[in-house]
Amino acid sequence: MTTPPDAAAAAPPDGDRVLLSELLGALSHALDLTEGQPWGHSVRTCLVGMRIGRTLGLDAATRSDLYYSLLMKDAGCSSNAHATATFFGSDDHEVKRNLKVEDWTDPVRMRLFALKNAALGRGLMARIRQVLHMARSDQGAGSELIRIRCERGAEICRSLGFPTATIEAVRCLDEQWDGNGAARGLSGPGIPVLARIASLAQTLEVFAAREGWQRALEVARDRQGRWFDPEIVATLDDWADDPEWWAALYGENALGRLAAEEPEDRVVRVDDAGVDRVAEAFAAVVDAKTPFTAAHSTRVAAIARRLAEHMGLDADETRDLYRAGLLHDIGKLGVSNLILDKNGPLTPEERTQVERHPVLTLTVVGQVSVFAGIARMSAVHHERLDGTGYPWGYEADQLGLGDRILGVSDIYEALTAHRPYRDGMGPERAMGILHELDGVALDPNVVRAIEELVGAGGIPDPDPRPAGS
Repeated sequence: MTTPPDAAAAAPPDGDRVLLSELLGALSHALDLTEGQPWGHSVRTCLVGMRIGRTLGLDAATRSDLYYSLLMKDAGCSSNAHATATFFGSDDHEVKRNLKVEDWTDPVRMRLFALKNAALGRGLMARIRQVLHMARSDQGAGSELIRIRCERGAEICRSLGFPTATIEAVRCLDEQWDGNGAARGLSGPGIPVLARIASLAQTLEVFAAREGWQRALEVARDRQGRWFDPEIVATLDDWADDPEWWAALYGENALGRLAAEEPEDRVVRVDDAGVDRVAEAFAAVVDAKTPFTAAHSTRVAAIARRLAEHMGLDADETRDLYRAGLLHDIGKLGVSNLILDKNGPLTPEERTQVERHPVLTLTVVGQVSVFAGIARMSAVHHERLDGTGYPWGYEADQLGLGDRILGVSDIYEALTAHRPYRDGMGPERAMGILHELDGVALDPNVVRAIEELVGAGGIPDPDPRPAGS
């Protein structure tokens, strides 16, 4: 998908191709949501890491690999969200946010961290029960959570066609100089240099955002030789004399500065198929967040595309619907797994959190210029013709055909998909429920169209129910 490094300079400068940096930079905000980090964390980490790369004198090809390593470092972050929430009994975002500033290689500190973060916000007995659960379950659980994230991130980078150096940097992000990191237990020069830079860059950004840049530099110096390569930390010696750079880093236009950091003779652009693959990759990130909606986004997109073709929409409209389907739930990355995975009715407060996910979807997707035409469509899949949907309560005259197709696709997929706690409905029963809403909440023409497709075997079957469920 990406232009290979040796051919990057030959990519057409404009035309129908889109800057990959703009696409990933904007969508990286969804990864920030998943990690519990402030908006723009990934973009700022990229700016920090690229300054380090320039100081080290990396050549253009290596800096290009570094650039995408930094933007994609958290690509696997959703894959351990369910396990994190289950193990700690707490909001996965809050646990991850707290862990980012913890020295998790210190066993004593990690035991204290576990005690402080078990069943956050709940009563004393609930917290005691959770701590006992953690004690019984903790057979290297922390390292496994990190390994899962790193391996999944590397897999996503590979699916997008990134070079080996970028893939390995993402895989080795949490390795440490002294060999006490996670995932593969690499140490010293055995850790890819891009991973060493990325690890330091993200730590600098996290501490600078939370406690100020002076504290960030202090942490880097304190952890050199343990977490970080001392030679790379040495490149920070003059950063304390550049408060203007730090101020600009946390200014309003970090995303706008991102494109200028990509080596100008290595700029990567993607065509329509490449844009689709990026959207598919982020759909996989969304679907990995909880086992209760595995493959949901990809299947909704496939159903919506079949419906669009069946109803005679043109190629551009069909592609728009497909992309909107892939990204419609990206806002759920900002919802706690304690809520998404809950086995029981939601409280009013939890319902409010769930019902804000379309707003987050609109915010994330709306930042991407190539998705400007689908941002609203991707966000209104829970709206209904009679005004009973959420979060905006739109009515029929505010919902176009694409909006209506995506809404029906979302419902049909949810009804027929197999989940760990239940088998999916058969097509006949699912269609019965759609017919109950036909002409009231849902467009009768779309319901009729999906019924025709179902009858003709034109709707993809759901994935098998997860083994052992």
